[in-house]
Amino acid sequence: MSRMFSGTLLALAFAVLLVPLACYALPPVAQSLTEPRVQRAEVVPRYQQAPVKLKDSALVTAPKASDPMPDVEQLARLLDAELAVEGSGTFSAVVQDALTGTVLYERDGATGLAPASSLKVLTAAAALSAMDGDTRFPTAALPGEDPGTVVLRGGGDVLLTAGDSDPESVAGHAGLATLAEQTAAALAAKETAGPVKVLVDDSLFTGPALSDAWGEADVAAGEIAPIHSLAVSSAWAEEGTGPGPRVGDAALSAGESYRTALAAALAPKGIDVELSVERGTAPAGAVALAEVRSAPLAEQVDYMLLNSDNYLAEVLARLSAAATDREASFAGGIETVKAEVAALGVDAGAMVLGDTSGLSGETSVSAAQLTSLMQILLTTTDPDLRAVAGGLPVAALSGTLAGRYDETADSAAAGIVRAKTGTLLAVTALTGYAADADGRVLAFTFIASGLNGNTQQARDAVDSAAAVLAGCGCR
Repeated sequence: MSRMFSGTLLALAFAVLLVPLACYALPPVAQSLTEPRVQRAEVVPRYQQAPVKLKDSALVTAPKASDPMPDVEQLARLLDAELAVEGSGTFSAVVQDALTGTVLYERDGATGLAPASSLKVLTAAAALSAMDGDTRFPTAALPGEDPGTVVLRGGGDVLLTAGDSDPESVAGHAGLATLAEQTAAALAAKETAGPVKVLVDDSLFTGPALSDAWGEADVAAGEIAPIHSLAVSSAWAEEGTGPGPRVGDAALSAGESYRTALAAALAPKGIDVELSVERGTAPAGAVALAEVRSAPLAEQVDYMLLNSDNYLAEVLARLSAAATDREASFAGGIETVKAEVAALGVDAGAMVLGDTSGLSGETSVSAAQLTSLMQILLTTTDPDLRAVAGGLPVAALSGTLAGRYDETADSAAAGIVRAKTGTLLAVTALTGYAADADGRVLAFTFIASGLNGNTQQARDAVDSAAAVLAGCGCR
């Protein structure tokens, strides 16, 4: 068997280790996370207990070409039985063996659809193809044209915190309060008299801040907001991961948080700060008074995938465009994502993107294209790109899959299925991979579209289909 693991690690180890030209299978789960257990007098051995958290490593073996593949006819019978709903809706699906690329199951796989947030896998891969995984984005304070003016310039970090920098976090890795303290020290050293005026420079991104592809209801509900090159906590009105309202102007809102922190830092030095915050730029060649930097790009991509962060996805697409000498705009981001995934080997000829977060219904991406990218990510020799597959949510344990696969029918797939979810009003999707019972790693995409009031049923169906793969010997 390809799954070999230490009993002491079973309850904890579910992170995938990917190696050049191969991929590692996830260890199985002994029993459901939430299934009621019969009361016993004796202590249940640790290796028989269900996992409760992820660890950084797992003792597994890589799949081998000699490991048996599922029988395609048996697999088709099992998947066809799951991919069905009462009422409206149709399914598109592709399953591939990750090691060889062999297509094991296909249903309307070439049909272009709007895969909702599953699209973020393309944005993640494009970002880590266009930029190094250790890239950090600066937020700087610079002297303005007029004496006593400070310009807060955004470099693409939209996971700022209004408070102090937290080097242990991705969201809040860079803090505006820390930047303000450093700025105050620099201004005092220059013997600035004050009052100090704060300007905000968010000119890194160009073009409209809101896309015509987004509905007003999505903006009103906080699914997305106008895109700027600096923001506190992805523009959420309250720091966190939502849901809830977002601010209408994330750049000015960040500037106001910085102004408040700067006023507090300068008060003991007897220097006042004006209340109003406006847009402006620093002179060419101005040397920064202070600077803070974001968490590495690879960690931001993980955060975006786990939390399905629409705002961050759109920002990463624009940053990818800037890194490849394109306009850091909606159009530039879309062009860059298509170009980068095509360069990785995905046939993107018929691909149409309405945005790069998955909110747009104008997108047309097929299950075959998504599964092809997943297979590439699982077998690439590029460690940054391999990390995209390793950063996907884990069934019943993390991210947007934390609350799924906890029912008895699918609970055996907990910890084994890793996938990006996607849900719109009439769509639900799942794209990722799972190790089957014989150690084959299977890349998959399941998309249900044309739904009307049965989205939850369709979501259960795609979850069950992925669970089939996880439990498959299928012979």
